[in-house]
Amino acid sequence: MRSGFRNVVLGDPVLFLAVVALSAFGILMIYSAGLVDVPHEVARGAWRNQLLWWVLSLVLLPFVLRIRVLWLEWAARPIYAVAIVLLLLTLVIGTGAGTAASTKSWIALGPVRFQPAEFAKIAVVLMLSHELSGWREPPKTLWQLWRPIVITLIPMGLVMLQPDLGSAMVFAGILVAGLFWAGTPLPTLFFLLTPVISLFLSINTWLWGAWIVLLVILLLLSRPYLSEAISILLLNVAAGAAALPLWQSLEPYQKNRLLVFLNPAVDPRGAGYNLIQSRVAIGSGGAFGKGLFEGTQKRLAFLPEQHTDFIFAVIGEELGFFFGVLPVLLTYGLIFWRLVRIAERAEDPFASLVPFCLFGSWFTHVLVNTGMTVGIMPITGIPLPFLSYGGSFLLMNMMAMGIVQRIAAESRG
Repeated sequence: MRSGFRNVVLGDPVLFLAVVALSAFGILMIYSAGLVDVPHEVARGAWRNQLLWWVLSLVLLPFVLRIRVLWLEWAARPIYAVAIVLLLLTLVIGTGAGTAASTKSWIALGPVRFQPAEFAKIAVVLMLSHELSGWREPPKTLWQLWRPIVITLIPMGLVMLQPDLGSAMVFAGILVAGLFWAGTPLPTLFFLLTPVISLFLSINTWLWGAWIVLLVILLLLSRPYLSEAISILLLNVAAGAAALPLWQSLEPYQKNRLLVFLNPAVDPRGAGYNLIQSRVAIGSGGAFGKGLFEGTQKRLAFLPEQHTDFIFAVIGEELGFFFGVLPVLLTYGLIFWRLVRIAERAEDPFASLVPFCLFGSWFTHVLVNTGMTVGIMPITGIPLPFLSYGGSFLLMNMMAMGIVQRIAAESRG
């Protein structure tokens, strides 16, 4: 498929059509989310903004398709540096929105608001791919992972300071995907993630103690270097000790989201309201839904943030499992499959890592968002790629898809 630009080709038309169809469907569902019987609802008119960003993305896409992969690898460091500067600037002049009004996640440029964290995700994908592409053999110890870890932790930490826990989780997904595709042994990846496990298990002293005992046994069986084993244990102990200070540093709405994940009935009229209404909306949709534009939970505005974080619940209520939920999940599955296929076919290490790191980013978004709407993941305010309302989010994802298209085109020769 060719555009009016010379030498501009789509490397993977299937991926392109899946993304465009999903984003167009997202505009339709955002329009539906705005059809409410409550005055002054924020979702009304949001579809027009999303449509404008979608058109802008399609206009800019041919320019992205002209960028050679080698140029992207050369520009990885400057792009990463710009992303860090933008994140620092966000902490100074950033603003919030909606339920996250107390955060600093957006930079306002007149009437347009831009979320630097979305640009930072692409920057980390490029920088991490550039770093990992230089590996000549898989790492043998955790110490050899310090450079990719630092590359990821810097923007991840700045995003957590906003605070935006949902976006911070995506950076972790990018890191894990990149390390895995670069050949990091699975036991090494597991031990890298153990401090995160320790952090979550520290909510119960006995549970955390049992985890530490199990970790010691696993270390004895795997026989890592003594310094590495000691470091892993110390990091797990530090993660357990940091749980309380980290909890106290969270905003009240973030604490409530984690509490209601364990038991929504704790605060059914407050923090647990979102999850309860989301479950009701999806459950009431049943197999075939109530009909497009006819969702009662949506029309009565019982479902909060229905055009952003909970757009999946609107789809489930109005179109049901077979006409809404299943097609959306299958489309995401198709997108993920094409990303992995492009990564497999790319001969250059950098070109292979970029689509798989992007896979890690989008997969984290889909897993957490769909999981939180049904209660198997904590509510973190993370949107669905190409479906949820968000101009800069849609634009950056479309540009990332354009980069992958260029990689696929060059891989085909």
